Amino acid sequence: MTQIEQARAGAITAEMEAVARSEQLDPELVRSEVARGRMVIPANKTHLQKGLRPIGIGVAARTKINANLGNSPVTSDTECELAKVLAAIHYGADTVMDLSTGPEIDAIRQRIIDAVTVPVGTVPIYQIAEQLDDIAEMEPGDLLDAVERQAGQGVDFMTIHCALLREHLPLTERRTTGIVSRGGALVGRWMVTRRQENPFYTHFDDLCEIMRRHDVTWSLGDGLRPGSLADASDEAQFAELAVMGELTLRAWERNCQVMIEGPGHVPMDQIEMNVRRQIEWCHEAPFYVLGPVVTDVAPGYDHITSAIGAAMAAWHGAAMLCYVTPREHLGLPSLDDVRQGVIAYKIAAHAADVARHRVGARDRDDALSRARYGFDWSEQFRLSLDPETARRMHEESLPASDGRDARYCSMCGPKFCSMRASEELRRMGQQVGR
Repeated sequence: MTQIEQARAGAITAEMEAVARSEQLDPELVRSEVARGRMVIPANKTHLQKGLRPIGIGVAARTKINANLGNSPVTSDTECELAKVLAAIHYGADTVMDLSTGPEIDAIRQRIIDAVTVPVGTVPIYQIAEQLDDIAEMEPGDLLDAVERQAGQGVDFMTIHCALLREHLPLTERRTTGIVSRGGALVGRWMVTRRQENPFYTHFDDLCEIMRRHDVTWSLGDGLRPGSLADASDEAQFAELAVMGELTLRAWERNCQVMIEGPGHVPMDQIEMNVRRQIEWCHEAPFYVLGPVVTDVAPGYDHITSAIGAAMAAWHGAAMLCYVTPREHLGLPSLDDVRQGVIAYKIAAHAADVARHRVGARDRDDALSRARYGFDWSEQFRLSLDPETARRMHEESLPASDGRDARYCSMCGPKFCSMRASEELRRMGQQVGR
């Protein structure tokens, strides 16, 4: 039985118990959220046997972040991508997705699954496209085989572009950036060449059977997500979203867990509307958003442009944020790009959790503030989202021998330090009071 199936039967599984402990929630609340489809626990039965630590993704839980990794036909290899995966988890990624499109896809995926205890996601059509000379050669059996093989390896959630239909393609013709989803573009090419409906849509029930058997969580892919502000919130995007709502109900009927993927480029004033529409049309299934990027003019800094949108989306109800690195739109991310992307998104997710008053979310902020006022540098570094960077920046500006115990930083020095002055004022006030 899948997590949602057991939750509907009234059972609190070991995975639900684990999520409840991690989130400081009542186990019955976790069960009820999973039962209604508002929370998912991506936990492939095979990955559980290898040590997967279950997490909950949903509006009742802390905001989660995902890191996309994987090699390309142009660059990188298994060892490099595994190093990036481990770095992403070290800095706080809650899930990782293997988006490999080059050689050794099966081997890379298996090494990642075997090496990590966080949920792992994939996009099966990438492997199908890699194995064929032309995606138009794909037959329904190819896609079912790919999903079955990846599920058997232990993949916990899969992005499959089931909701992009033939009738949606003309809606993209006036777009500035067309179809920017790789999976969406591949499906679109298949439909145009074969003059048939999306095979992921027509074989949705068959796919549900595979997902249910392994308890793989659906991540319904947004093949028509906007790739520029000019295309945000257009007819194509929302036509696909409506089909996602239909497929959500069909997946639930077949005891499958479901997440909905969301838009990539959206101006700030449209983010709340996008989140609220997804919640309404997709029956409160957890929303998993890429960014969104809030301006198109900052190549090299899109971890920042997207983290702004991500914090807003989470504040309005998104459940998981897919990170963006500084190299988005420019190339395959380096190890340091992965670090910067994860940290930017940990900040966005944490800021949203504080604003949403998640249990214990602000405890770390308050503890760090007390350490800062007390010039306890070691504690400040320990509580930081990126301790190594905080320590390096501090010690670069003050000699290590002085900086470790200094009751000031190099910006103000001892004479102009406001916190030192504030503490002196307090002592003076106490003396006057006596």
